[in-house]
Amino acid sequence: MDHITFLVAVVIVTALAFDFTNGFHDTANAMATSIATGALRPKTAVLISGALNIAGAFLSTEVARTISGGIVDDTLVTPGMIFAGLVGAILWNLLTWLLGLPSSSSHALFGGLIGAVWVGAGSHGVHFDKVVEKVLIPAFASPVVAGLAALLATYLAYRITARARKESVTRGFRLGQIASASLVSLAHGTNDAQKTMGVITLTLISAGALGHDAGPPAWVIASAGLAIGLGTCLGGWRIIRTMGKGLTDIQSPQGFAAEAASTTVILTSAHLGFALSTTQVCSGGILGAGLGRRLAEVRWGTAGRMVIAWLVTLPAAALVGGVSAGVVKHGGNAGTVVIALVAAAVSAFIVITSRRNPIHANNVNETHEVTIRGTAPTRVGSAA
Repeated sequence: MDHITFLVAVVIVTALAFDFTNGFHDTANAMATSIATGALRPKTAVLISGALNIAGAFLSTEVARTISGGIVDDTLVTPGMIFAGLVGAILWNLLTWLLGLPSSSSHALFGGLIGAVWVGAGSHGVHFDKVVEKVLIPAFASPVVAGLAALLATYLAYRITARARKESVTRGFRLGQIASASLVSLAHGTNDAQKTMGVITLTLISAGALGHDAGPPAWVIASAGLAIGLGTCLGGWRIIRTMGKGLTDIQSPQGFAAEAASTTVILTSAHLGFALSTTQVCSGGILGAGLGRRLAEVRWGTAGRMVIAWLVTLPAAALVGGVSAGVVKHGGNAGTVVIALVAAAVSAFIVITSRRNPIHANNVNETHEVTIRGTAPTRVGSAA
């Protein structure tokens, strides 16, 4: 316990705060389609998702090891750098949540850490080969793979059930969605909770509390799982609306196909230690499911804004992390306090701003306007 200084404790608390924002930011990954089709009630969906996120955190630690000893040099990292990187990730998560954009919490974290370590220790502190191998390549490949798998699964689902009664098909696939959405939640906990485990483990290594190449202790696994689970239970309704109603018209067979494809990609990558973005995987699955159903409307304007957010996420978080690291590096404890106060003020402003247009469990499936193929705004979506 001698290694747990005040700064280390602050970093651990900040890491768990990021994990909490990751939870409510990414609830849509698992439950947006199930809520949109009426397979699950909104509040029931997020409670199930939260519980399974906690359970998933205990299934693997390969991604945690990738972060704690992969993308940055743990011999050069300090707790101050990690704190600065987490600030960049948290602020980006909150901003994109306010805008209802399903951006990547994972890439926000990677960007924040890369920017902070680059400024704090120099470019040699970042393992760019590992960043390309474990982050960038999966970032481009995973949504495409999930999208193609969901497209094929959707096409087959409609072909196989073409002569069946629509009511029976809907009922059957809604039951299937409960299982597939639950598996996505389990996979999300397995993949995303590990990222916070990796950050806390990296902090403990940098403080001398753990040896190099150490894995996350049991208390780190448990606290990271609990934090992401509690955040998931909060809902993240803005992004749930975007993914459930804003990308395409989702029916139960499509929701099941998208969730099944996403689960397969996420769990496979977690086993291999690829720290991919579950948001990008699930978004790719939803788009693929939209393309797989004949006459389904895919809203490419929304998809385009999401892709822009994906491209901007890592450099934007890196910029904030780098600036924060510079202040911490030159200001010491006073600089850390300044960054903490600024981050708290910006976070509070975002939360207060969100209350001007509240989205919650009772209105997440209400109709809203979208523009379809250059025509006048059309009302889509309905309470299921």
